[in-house]
Amino acid sequence: MFEKMWSKIIDHAGETFYTKTGLPFTYQIIRNCVVPDRTGYPLAKSNFEKASKIESLTGPGQISNLVRGSAYVYAIITDERVK
Repeated sequence: MFEKMWSKIIDHAGETFYTKTGLPFTYQIIRNCVVPDRTGYPLAKSNFEKASKIESLTGPGQISNLVRGSAYVYAIITDERVK
């Protein structure tokens, strides 16, 4: 099931997403990493896979100790285009 989500993440690269606090961002996919334009820091595919396993995800704080870039990971995996 995660591979389908990852495929959607790839498909929507370059589109505008919003963090929970409303900050807009876009991202690129570089070598199985999501690279948000606001940070330039690569977020590995594994971060998204770990976060996708959390049931009833309500905010980035729930995954901040689990993944890097929790605000971006949360924004992407909970967006209607991806989930």
